[in-house]
Amino acid sequence: MNKPKAVIGTNSWGGKAYGKLIRGSYVDNSVIKEAMQTAKELGLDVYDLARDYGFGKAQKMIGEFGTEDIVISAKYTPFKRYKKGCVRSSLEKDLADFRRDYVDIYWLHLPIDVKEHLQEIIELYNEGRIRHIGVSNFDLDECKLSKEILSSAGIPLFGVQNHYSIISREWEINGLLDWCRDNGVQFWAWAVLEEGMLTDPRIKTKFSPMKLMMYSQKYKMRELYKVMIAVGKRHGISVPQVAEAFCASKGVVPICGCRKPKQVMELSQAADIQLSPGEIKALEKAADRSQAKVLGADIFRFYVPKKGDRHGENS
Repeated sequence: MNKPKAVIGTNSWGGKAYGKLIRGSYVDNSVIKEAMQTAKELGLDVYDLARDYGFGKAQKMIGEFGTEDIVISAKYTPFKRYKKGCVRSSLEKDLADFRRDYVDIYWLHLPIDVKEHLQEIIELYNEGRIRHIGVSNFDLDECKLSKEILSSAGIPLFGVQNHYSIISREWEINGLLDWCRDNGVQFWAWAVLEEGMLTDPRIKTKFSPMKLMMYSQKYKMRELYKVMIAVGKRHGISVPQVAEAFCASKGVVPICGCRKPKQVMELSQAADIQLSPGEIKALEKAADRSQAKVLGADIFRFYVPKKGDRHGENS
């Protein structure tokens, strides 16, 4: 599978209650269908999903809309220790939602009992129910372990999907991005807009609990916003598009939630823009000086048992 220039996220999809309560606004299904049609016309055919997105509704929605012409990226999230058949049972539910008999990419969503979970995913891969295997929210050592496990079965590690943005570049600093490039492993970034914080501060947006929780960081990013606005002006793009283009310019695949045709068009445009080394450096300097942290690379690590007890060595 070729590397996509960008991926459409579905975490913002859902019913009226979810949209208004969590996202601040509800978008009708007809508008999301229009966005999918726009994505098809622009060649953006990869959709990233998970069972809990939209309070469990996102996967059912995409199954209803039709999955014949799209690439499905789905996940197994091991909130508990490995139990035989757990991945198979979850995948069967996913496939029922998607109304398909396979997924294109399946990610192990947390590094818990990595060996056992990956071995069951390998079984499903060999049955043709999974086309590619990736890992998500894994650190460098965990990615190396995963690649070793998959390689022993003759299967390549397709990709790593972690949080990455202008203000959250830990995976680049600690060498994971370089390791991915050196080993032919795609790196996909979720939350590149930091739940709406890396958007234009001059534009008033609707209230949402997510934004309220993170608003304290916005003041810290005043200088960064100025640099993003200046970079956007040079390229004729918006502030959030600068955040998306930053990822694409680093060889990172940006995953961005899209519910409207305009958002799809802006994502496609941003992913085609190559920022200059000077622009990237200016953005990074401003981001580092801000010391802002919205989600952070380690946001889900509290789910993960301590090292030495999560790879299956003691089970």
